[in-house]
Amino acid sequence: MRKLQSAHGGTDSGKVGINGVKEKDINLTITNSVKKILEKENIQVIMTRETDEQLAQSKVEDLKYRVKIMNEVSPILAVSIHQNSYHEENVFGAQVFYYQTSTEGEKAAGIIQDALQKVNPDNTKKIKANNTYYILKKTEVPTVIVECGFLSNYKEAQKLVTEDYQKSVAEAVAEGILSYIKENE
Repeated sequence: MRKLQSAHGGTDSGKVGINGVKEKDINLTITNSVKKILEKENIQVIMTRETDEQLAQSKVEDLKYRVKIMNEVSPILAVSIHQNSYHEENVFGAQVFYYQTSTEGEKAAGIIQDALQKVNPDNTKKIKANNTYYILKKTEVPTVIVECGFLSNYKEAQKLVTEDYQKSVAEAVAEGILSYIKENE
């Protein structure tokens, strides 16, 4: 069983791109595509959201509820899909984060990052340990946050709204998840 999380939703749009696109919309599209790919491979997928909705009234309660779901389901791997942003427009590229003391999270992050590199070979981002992201700190299972690209970079933001690029990113994330699963069977 795998757990996918499409971050943000409802009134929480997440980041808004330089081109006006809302993070929550891209997240949901990519996450639903990853789910379909994994289910074709007979992988059971549990989503924290499948529509444009928040799971609680506040962002804090929403995050707590998502973590609660992940911990109750106890999947082999939890994956949270996001889009990134930075104050310098030239920064681009997908990057996968993991909790700094999670060896399985680090392993999964590396596998997914390698798959994402194929989508954009110019991307020099590497996996990154983190000890402050709530989702990473509070989940009891290996968890990664996949930042699919930078909405603050006009060129990447334009690609992230296209069906073809979203499909490529979803395929790469799914490939990474499948590779991680195979290594842990």
